[in-house]
Amino acid sequence: MLILLAGLIPVSAMAEEVKSAASAETVAAPAATATPAATSATPAAAVAAPATPPDVKPVLNTGDTAWMLVSSALVLLMIPGLALFYGGMVRQKNVLSTMMHSFVAMGIVGVQWAVIGYSLAFAPDLGKMGLVGDFSKFMLEGLIVMKDAASGTVEWTLFQNYTKEPGAIPELVFAMYQCMFAMITVALISGAMAERVKFSAYCVFVLLWTTLVYDPLAHWVWMTDGWLFKKGALDFAGGTVVHLSSGISALAFLIFLGKRHGFPQERMAPHNLPFTLLGIGLLWFGWFGFNAGSAIVGANNSDAAGGLAGLAFATTTIAPAAAGLSWMVAEWIHSGKPSALGFGSGVVAGLVVITPAAGFVQPGAAILMGLAAGVVCYGGVLLKAKLKYDDSLDAFGVHGIGGTFGAILTGVFATVGATGLLAGNAKQLMIQLIAVVAAGAYAFIVTLVISFVLDKTIGLRVDKEDEIMGLDQTQHSESGYNM
Repeated sequence: MLILLAGLIPVSAMAEEVKSAASAETVAAPAATATPAATSATPAAAVAAPATPPDVKPVLNTGDTAWMLVSSALVLLMIPGLALFYGGMVRQKNVLSTMMHSFVAMGIVGVQWAVIGYSLAFAPDLGKMGLVGDFSKFMLEGLIVMKDAASGTVEWTLFQNYTKEPGAIPELVFAMYQCMFAMITVALISGAMAERVKFSAYCVFVLLWTTLVYDPLAHWVWMTDGWLFKKGALDFAGGTVVHLSSGISALAFLIFLGKRHGFPQERMAPHNLPFTLLGIGLLWFGWFGFNAGSAIVGANNSDAAGGLAGLAFATTTIAPAAAGLSWMVAEWIHSGKPSALGFGSGVVAGLVVITPAAGFVQPGAAILMGLAAGVVCYGGVLLKAKLKYDDSLDAFGVHGIGGTFGAILTGVFATVGATGLLAGNAKQLMIQLIAVVAAGAYAFIVTLVISFVLDKTIGLRVDKEDEIMGLDQTQHSESGYNM
């Protein structure tokens, strides 16, 4: 079954830049020359049902397609960036194992997405309940074959829909773009479990969590027949689907994983902060594909490389800049000195908070959201010491709290393609709260079940002796540094 792009794209029903129907003139079949008979048609003939428009070849929008290919590659680059970000923050004996968590997610999810993940997330609704897609796109079925509507013969390949208007992009490009989102989302969770999780348990967790949590949430929020999409929930590029879900799931996983040996008495300082800062730079760079690439709009066409992408690009620059500064100042006041890790963490917090709002808010609102993000997420990280849970690399403090905060603020500041509280639409804020509670509760409960099953079967964490020796040696028989 073929789906209109409106059913695939998060912002299809809300963006202001949908192309004019007049653009269809560039691909419309030539009009027949009028004849005297035609001009003297009777009134009865004039009200007859119009003929079905002739099928025409889809028109590939090469500019949009090129931007989506680049955006896909940018999001993929975020995953090595995340590996460096996380890898620099752990102790030397665990750098390879921590980085491996990000890289192996690329492998597992890359296959899972092609086999079943894309279908569960972006195929037509299964059971008409708005919960999950059916299996019509199993193994990416139908994404590379197009049939003539009249004869049924294969005529065209690789186009995303049977369009009568210009602006088509290949559905395979969209599918791969969304694949990168699925890869990095589960990798974000690994920051909470670093330095003590079994690699085998982590691999199984990646497969189960992506299938049972991420794919359904993507369908809820980003498909036109998803129940949260129908409610009008706003999530431009993944505040709810990506960051809230991963951060909340990280907290649920920790309930069964437990604390690292020696935490919090033993000092567990980052071993290579230059790695971490380099990772932050790559994350920010790739995030332009993450947010600005999500600016695909309209039924039967796209405008991925247009003004909406420009707005998302701008807010993705402004908000993290403001958040880095506000986190740095908050840390400066609280602890007496500004740290490189603090500024970098603030940048990531700003990126997280602006993600659901990137194409819905003005630049001025992005500054305010970024300033608030740095302070709120800094406070979220401080909770770890007060509540005594061991979120190794602050996956919950930055992504869970930041994703939740960003989704709520989207309902406050939205003015582009949608309106929020400050524009007089209090209902939107309530919808955002419903989406946050529903997505957070679902992710938390399902992750608890997955973690419980893994803990009782193959076990979640390594032995104490292996943890003390380091996971690079005990899980991979390697060492990050041989000097």
